[in-house]
Amino acid sequence: MLGSVTPTSSLDADRRRVAVLTHTGRAEAVNAAERMIRGLNAAGIEALVPTADLQEIPTDGLLVAELADDTAPTDCELAVVLGGDGTILRGAERAMVADIPLLGVNLGHVGFLAEAESSEIDQILNHVVDRSYRVEERFTIEVQVRIDDEVVWESFAANEVSIEKAARERMLEVLVGIDGRPLSRWGCDGALVATPTGSTAYAFSAGGPVISPEVDAMLLVPLSAHALFSRPMVLGPTAEVAIELIDAPPNLGVVWCDGRRSTNLAPGAIVVVRQGRHRLRIARTSESSFIDRLVRKFGLRVEGWRGVSELP
Repeated sequence: MLGSVTPTSSLDADRRRVAVLTHTGRAEAVNAAERMIRGLNAAGIEALVPTADLQEIPTDGLLVAELADDTAPTDCELAVVLGGDGTILRGAERAMVADIPLLGVNLGHVGFLAEAESSEIDQILNHVVDRSYRVEERFTIEVQVRIDDEVVWESFAANEVSIEKAARERMLEVLVGIDGRPLSRWGCDGALVATPTGSTAYAFSAGGPVISPEVDAMLLVPLSAHALFSRPMVLGPTAEVAIELIDAPPNLGVVWCDGRRSTNLAPGAIVVVRQGRHRLRIARTSESSFIDRLVRKFGLRVEGWRGVSELP
């Protein structure tokens, strides 16, 4: 079970369809969505728009189909998401289950998951119409919360799964295991398991390394751990991470998936994280590398660079 996402009903199989998902709290995003839908319609492409978004985006006279809340757009070729990384992550929940590519248009701050900026709507539209984009597949993770070997909650994440303390004045005591073997016991604020995609998000802020999204791996990062060994670890794609709460009173800990889906952890709960069944498929319209995006998004200084041909 992957959250509450369910497939949409079947539509006319002969028509091209593109889902348009929007941060409707921003006027810029709403305007961009309307332009995108009009451009798609001009090319004979129907837009799938979530029910809630239809109340905010002017669609009179446009070729639009309603996408019910909490459903996956299985009857379309691509999902275009207009917003910041939070909005794109919400779109990823639907796109992953539908196994369709996601094309993010940044209207936020850093926007690592985004492919383009809002000023590039016309260029993005041309790529969508012409299908002139490549698809980059990303590693994802799944999580189960178990008590006495019974699964009591499960979800998935494109960025990270984090185990955090719910009360500021108390530390969590956790025992971490890898592939059925104990690793270390930490008194800490929590721990997180991130994907390479998430290595530039929460895990980066917590002191973890940046991992290229081309790598299939999991990143284990302790949060403010009081322990001799409390370094981030990069694990293989088939690793299974188990984090057990030790001697914790009720509701002391909470587990979050991508900062969006959560559940409280009962005493004795074990959080198990492993490779996800779905891949996150990102549509790319440019040839810029991950390093180029890293430099641009973080504003890294590269003055003096003379090119590969100048290196010894």
